[in-house]
Amino acid sequence: MPVELNHTIVHARNNRESADFLAHVLGLTAGEQGGPFVPLVLANGVTLDFATIPAGSITVQHYAFLVTDDEFAAAFARIREAGITYYADPHGKRPGEINHHDGGSGVYFTDPAGHGMEIITRPYGSGGQGTPSA
Repeated sequence: MPVELNHTIVHARNNRESADFLAHVLGLTAGEQGGPFVPLVLANGVTLDFATIPAGSITVQHYAFLVTDDEFAAAFARIREAGITYYADPHGKRPGEINHHDGGSGVYFTDPAGHGMEIITRPYGSGGQGTPSA
């Protein structure tokens, strides 16, 4: 059997808030809490399990999501409608912009726990190849 990522735990100040925030941006629905986790299942079967932990214990991570052009447009519209600050770069030096790496579109934003989130329409280094199907 090939190796696949099944799930990862995402530390949050409030598991429901963080799961619902990302679910809203991505046009998904977070699941019901099971034990300490609120799950968010992605299209490829990977689950992000949001867990509430003390704020000082959160190590900021980066999560990137590959989406279609249509999914990007919808997610970007939700980001703007919600007044979420976004950037074209991971260091926040280009606020209010998106990037066009590899001929696609990309944007960075921060979730309620401080994690760096990114949505892109082309894998890095693809040169515009490998566009997800709609």
